[in-house]
Amino acid sequence: MNFDVVIVGGGMVGATLGVALAPLNLRVALIEAIPHNAAVQPSFDERTTALSNGSRRILETIGVWPALDALATPIAKIHVSDQGRFGFARIDAGEQGLAALGYVVANRALGRALWSRLEQSERLKVFCPAEVSQVTAEDQAVKIEILEAGATTAIDAKLIVAADGAQSAVRRAFGVAAETRDYGQTAVITTVLPQRFHDNVAYERFTPEGPMALLPLDGGRCTLVLTLTKDAAQSAMAWSDQEFLAEVQRRFGFRLGRFLKVGRRVTYPLSLTQSVSTTAPRCVIIGNAAQSLHPVAGMGFNLGLRDVACLAELIAESAAKASAAKAADPGGRELLAEYDAWRTADRRGVIGFTDGLVRVFSNPLRGVQRLRNLALLAFDLLPPAKSALSRLSTGGGGRIPKLARGVALT
Repeated sequence: MNFDVVIVGGGMVGATLGVALAPLNLRVALIEAIPHNAAVQPSFDERTTALSNGSRRILETIGVWPALDALATPIAKIHVSDQGRFGFARIDAGEQGLAALGYVVANRALGRALWSRLEQSERLKVFCPAEVSQVTAEDQAVKIEILEAGATTAIDAKLIVAADGAQSAVRRAFGVAAETRDYGQTAVITTVLPQRFHDNVAYERFTPEGPMALLPLDGGRCTLVLTLTKDAAQSAMAWSDQEFLAEVQRRFGFRLGRFLKVGRRVTYPLSLTQSVSTTAPRCVIIGNAAQSLHPVAGMGFNLGLRDVACLAELIAESAAKASAAKAADPGGRELLAEYDAWRTADRRGVIGFTDGLVRVFSNPLRGVQRLRNLALLAFDLLPPAKSALSRLSTGGGGRIPKLARGVALT
């Protein structure tokens, strides 16, 4: 079987790319090892994701957002504080002229919406559950062997897209190295119910033990992302609900009154992984396979969606230029070079910002603590700084892809 584009990985980023490419006059395949509705599917689990306005627009333009709109909780304000210090910063959607700063969506709901669209597509071929057993790059195509239901299938692709996570097997198959920095931290993620309604405010609080975030959910609940050292996280999983809530209360304070209930807790180790390149011959690396970030600023998936929007636009342009005499080549050198150039500034800016936050707010030196306290105060008083952060979070500092502007690819 021959395809123009083969996407390896059907998680949130890979599935979005599949939906975006489905309307194009191309032969597209998606390979995923674990069904989206399986309990062990790592992408569509108990976690929630904070979507920027740009990400919402991408999902809206490709037809996914209508299934999520009623399930998404808008973020009206963001409140950032440093435990034990008086500095804080606030960002208000109204002050930025926005209906919301973003939206919180359950990963499982996002998975259902994306895969529903994939399963409705007549042009896109899905191999699931299936695994890539071998990849061989040649000048004109990539030869891929797929293991599905005990049988091996051979397919060719003009372009293979690595969307198979931070430990990407496709990235390794192309010899693209990745740099990893272990933060020595683990995120404990759960749902809590505070005494007071959250008023659609998202909280980011930095503490000496690590940052914590509270994201608004329906019914007055909040998603809690509590960052701990590895040993402390292991202990926290053994605490009773009362002990766990008492620790959260100590770190967060009483802005939302007392925390009354806590849901099931899950843990995720935290590190920064970034590939040294986002392309290889006839291969593009996107999402967590290209960069896996600390969740401190909630920018990882949003950055991955911009990978999708940029790549989908370039592939669509290539398809539009195709003719009877010359077929589209989405894996051509020019397209890959343009993708690299387009994504460099956005990728570098978000990775640097996120990693810098982790470093600065985990620094125990008093001088650094005083400076970051003053920085929070200055940020709160400077509208241009808030606008600049808003542009960074949506990739608005450079060329904005069509999908993020609400413009369809076809």
